[in-house]
Amino acid sequence: MALDADWAERWVRRTADAIADAKDELTELDRQIGDGDHGENLDRGFKAVVARLDDAAAEPAPADERTVGDVLKLVATTLMSTVGGAAGPLYGTAYLRAAKVSGRVQIDPPAIVAVLEAALEGVSSRGKATVGEKTMVDAWHAAVDAAEAAANDGGSELDVLRAAAETADKAATATIPMVATKGRASYLGERSAGHEDPGARSTALVLGAALAAALAGPTSADPRSAA
Repeated sequence: MALDADWAERWVRRTADAIADAKDELTELDRQIGDGDHGENLDRGFKAVVARLDDAAAEPAPADERTVGDVLKLVATTLMSTVGGAAGPLYGTAYLRAAKVSGRVQIDPPAIVAVLEAALEGVSSRGKATVGEKTMVDAWHAAVDAAEAAANDGGSELDVLRAAAETADKAATATIPMVATKGRASYLGERSAGHEDPGARSTALVLGAALAAALAGPTSADPRSAA
C-alpha cells in the first residue's frame, strides 16, 4: 500500500470531518478542565486547512514531485496562523516537525513511525509536557510506542496506523482518572480527575483519521485522486 501525498491529503480532510463532528464534545471536555475553546479552535483551523487544500488542488503539482511533507507543512502553517489558544502552536509544531521527516513521495512503516515520533517531539517540546501529566502527550506517546512495536514486528502500513490509532484512543480514555499536573487543567488539582483530556481525545481523532484515510484509499471524491 502506498502512503503518499494523496493519502496525507485524505488524512487531513478526514481529520477536518472528525473534528467537526466532535466539535461540541471537545468543547465540553475543555470547558470542564480548560478554556472551553478546544473544539471551536480546531474546527476553525482544519476548515482553513481544507480551504487551502482546495485552492492548491486548482494547480496540482506533478505526482512525482508532491511529498507527504508538503501536505503536512501546509497543515502546520495554516494551523499556526488561524488557531488560537494552546491547540494552534501545539498541533502546528507537531505537523511541522512531522513534515521535516516526511519529504518523500511515499512513506513505509518505519517512516510512519518517524512521522509520529517527530509529531510527539514537537508537542512535547512546545508544551513542555511529558507522559503522565494528563495532556495530549499521553496519547501521542502511547501511539508512538504502539506504532514502533508494530513496525518492528514487520507490520504493514495499515498495521502501524491501526496500532497507533487504537492505542491513542485507549490512552485518551485513560486520562480520565488522572490528575493534571501541566497546563490550565493543573490549576484544578485533584478536581481535574474524572475528566478526559480534550487534547488527548483530539489526538485520537487525528490518528483515527490517518487510519481511515489509508483504509479508504483514493476515491473519485478526492480532488487529487487518480483518474
